[in-house]
Amino acid sequence: MVWRNWARTASASPEVIERPSNDAEVAAVVRWAASRGTRVRVVGAGHSFTDCAATDGVMLSLDAMNRIEHVGPAGADGSREVRVGAGIRLHRLCRDLASRGLALENMGDIDQQSIAGAISTGTHGTGARFGGFATQVRAVRLVTADGAIVETSPHERPGLFELARLGVGAAGVLTAVTLRVVRAFELEAHEVPVPLEQVLESVTDDGGLVGSHDHVEFYWWPHSEVVQLKVNDRQGTGAAPLHPVRRLIDDELLSNGGLTLTTELCSSVGALTPAVNRFAARALTERRFRGPSHEVFTARRRVRFREMEYAVPREAVVPLLHEIDAWLRRTGENVPFPIEVRFAAADDVWLSTAYRRPTAYIAVHQARRLPYARYFRAVEAMMAEHAGRPHWGKLHRLRAEQLRALYPRFDDALEVRDAVDPDRVFTNAYTERVFGA
Repeated sequence: MVWRNWARTASASPEVIERPSNDAEVAAVVRWAASRGTRVRVVGAGHSFTDCAATDGVMLSLDAMNRIEHVGPAGADGSREVRVGAGIRLHRLCRDLASRGLALENMGDIDQQSIAGAISTGTHGTGARFGGFATQVRAVRLVTADGAIVETSPHERPGLFELARLGVGAAGVLTAVTLRVVRAFELEAHEVPVPLEQVLESVTDDGGLVGSHDHVEFYWWPHSEVVQLKVNDRQGTGAAPLHPVRRLIDDELLSNGGLTLTTELCSSVGALTPAVNRFAARALTERRFRGPSHEVFTARRRVRFREMEYAVPREAVVPLLHEIDAWLRRTGENVPFPIEVRFAAADDVWLSTAYRRPTAYIAVHQARRLPYARYFRAVEAMMAEHAGRPHWGKLHRLRAEQLRALYPRFDDALEVRDAVDPDRVFTNAYTERVFGA
C-alpha cells in the first residue's frame, strides 16, 4: 500500500505494516527487522508535514497501544504522574484524563496526533510560562534496536531519556509515556481582531500582553493591518460557555468553510488575495467564552495546507514579521493563509526548539494548491539571521551541520543514538538529513 501524510507532502510504500498491541510484539518485530537489515519507523496520525515517518521497510502503527496504564498518587499541588500507551491520540487522552478529574497542563491547537508523535517532534502550544509536550514527560518505556524493552527517566539512563522524549524516533519505538498532568481546569478565551502594530508593541515585554496572560497567540493575514488575537486565561471574568450555534457559525462556517472557500478562490485568482485577506482578518468578530481546557486549547482543522514553523528568540518577532511583510509586498507572492505566532518558556530538553531561551514561534502556511517553495525559502533565510530552529515535524531544509550550530547538546544526542542504534535500524531519509547518516 501507499501511505500518505495528512498534508500530502510525504508518502511511502512500506514493505510491511505491523500493528502490535503490546511491548513484546513490538520487540519481536524490531528483532525480526534488525536481523534482516530492514529499517523500522513508527507512524501515528501522519500530522507531521515532513517525511519523518516514511519508510520502505517496516512501518509500525501503535494505535492499539492506546490506554491509560497507571495513575499515580496526587502531589501537594494536585498533579499526578500518568503512564499511557504511546499510541493514544490526544483527543482520547484528554477525554480519559477529564473523566478522572485531570488534564494536560498545556496543548497545541490540534488533538489528532498520538502522544508519541507529539513529543517526538517537539509539538507545543503557547504560553510564556509553559513548555511543549516533551517538558511534561517524566519517563519513557521504549524498545531499542536490539529488541530490549527499556525504562528511561531523568534518573535511569538519562541520556537515552533525552533522546527518547524528543528525538524524532531515533532512540527506538516508544511504547509508553509517563506524563505529569494537573487537576482539570477551565480556560476563559478572549478572541478579538486587533491592529497588528498594537500587538507587536507589547509581545516582547514581560509585563505586556504575553507576560500578563497565560496563553497568547495571534494570526496575521498578509496584506492586512489586523490580527486575530487569541488569549486564554485560567482566571477570567466569569464568561459563559460558547453557545453551540455561535460555535457552529464561527468554527465551522467561518473558520473552516470560509477559509476553504477563500483559499480556493485566491488560488485561482491571485489578484483577489490582498482584499480577501483584509476581509478575512475582520470576519471573526470578538467573542469571550469559557470551557474545559482541552476544548478551548484545540480546534478542528478541516482545511489542508503546508506549513513551516521556526522558533526564534522572543525579541526577534517584531523585526521578522516586518521582514516577511516587506518581502510579500515586494514580490507579490500569493499567500491567502495567515501567519501564526505563539510563545513558550525556555526549557532544558536537549533537542527542544525552546532549549534555554524564551521562545516565539512563527509559522507560515500555504494553501494546498499553491506553490510554497519560494515563500518558505525566503522566510527560512530570514529565520537563519535570528538563529531560528525549525520545528522537527514541519517543512524545513536544514541539515545536521546547520542544526548542530543551533543546539548545544546536539552531539550529545547523536552520541546516544550511536550507542543505542549503531546499525541505524530506526533511520530513514529524514533522520539522515537532520542527524547525519
